[in-house]
Amino acid sequence: MSSLLQTPLHALHVELGAKMVPFAGYDMPVQYPAGVMAEHKHTRAAAGLFDVSHMGQVRLVGSDAAAALETLVPVDIVDLGVFKQRYALFTNDQGGLLDDLMVCKRPDDLFVVVNAGCKEQDIAHMQKHIGSRCEVIPVPERALLALQGPLAVDALSRLIPGVEKLTFMTGGFFYVDGIDFFLTRSGYTGEDGFEISVHQDHAIAFARKLLAQPEVKPIGLGARDSLRLEAGLCLYGHDINETTTPVEASITWAIQKVRRAGGARAGGYPGAAVIDEQLANGAARKRVGLVGKERMPVREGAKIVSADGTEIGAVTSGTLGPTVNQPVALAYLDKAHTTVGTEVFAVVRDKRTPMVVSATPFTPNRYYRG
Repeated sequence: MSSLLQTPLHALHVELGAKMVPFAGYDMPVQYPAGVMAEHKHTRAAAGLFDVSHMGQVRLVGSDAAAALETLVPVDIVDLGVFKQRYALFTNDQGGLLDDLMVCKRPDDLFVVVNAGCKEQDIAHMQKHIGSRCEVIPVPERALLALQGPLAVDALSRLIPGVEKLTFMTGGFFYVDGIDFFLTRSGYTGEDGFEISVHQDHAIAFARKLLAQPEVKPIGLGARDSLRLEAGLCLYGHDINETTTPVEASITWAIQKVRRAGGARAGGYPGAAVIDEQLANGAARKRVGLVGKERMPVREGAKIVSADGTEIGAVTSGTLGPTVNQPVALAYLDKAHTTVGTEVFAVVRDKRTPMVVSATPFTPNRYYRG
């Protein structure tokens, strides 16, 4: 008997012929019969439906919730407008990343979404450190669907009128046929799209309605990974972890001025001294994009060397990008080799393949900003 957990959509994945694999303790669809390449290209061209119900949804309730959360993240939560969403980071005392998460301010709470593999520890972390200042309420009874792609808005607005008014990183409550939805216009593919929180009892019926739209096809974890990699987005546990700081990870855009040294609410979160020092002086290594000059795919764990063979870093994610049609990767390199245009070499099966340090995203993001 499998000990893997099942999302509320599990029966639908099986019905659709998905290949299921263990992921973050859940039995999840890695691909459907069309295959990863077709799923990836369909999402870039039309709309793909992803089951992300394995992720953790949490409500932080209380007038002090925003200030309390700022003691755990280097991000401006207090000034977040109602129905505005922001990317945030749980840090440790060394400035490393315990997880990355999304936070949306709603009229009566903060809505927090955390990664599946970290959700138990994240919830415990919040309960331990800020549970005396606000209520930390997990909502495991809600499923989470992601509809991603340039035609996502066309398909979803037929079923939930009004969603087309949202812009990137904003959210709202919607009620249709007696069912309540909470949506944010966001996602993990670099495309326009939505993340849809709905009670688990309505998840399969709503997913069927979405899949009945001509633009929409089901998409598994395989294409989810290649889409986010082309978009230059970090995957927790691969590109970022408790040994990487925001400065090393090149995600300092997530730290607003008000939380930095000299800002009105500077510091006060774990690892603030380390991160402020790196913000001022840089870090010894940095996450960069790499594009291959040959067709050889470069995978996670591949060593990166300079022209003289000196080891200068390692790949944390890599694939043959279906949209860009060339090998792309994310890697940490010594600071001296991080300038865009620098040629480096990945070691694949004891052979060196040339790559060039590149800006990310590898394919343009197409978020809808209004």
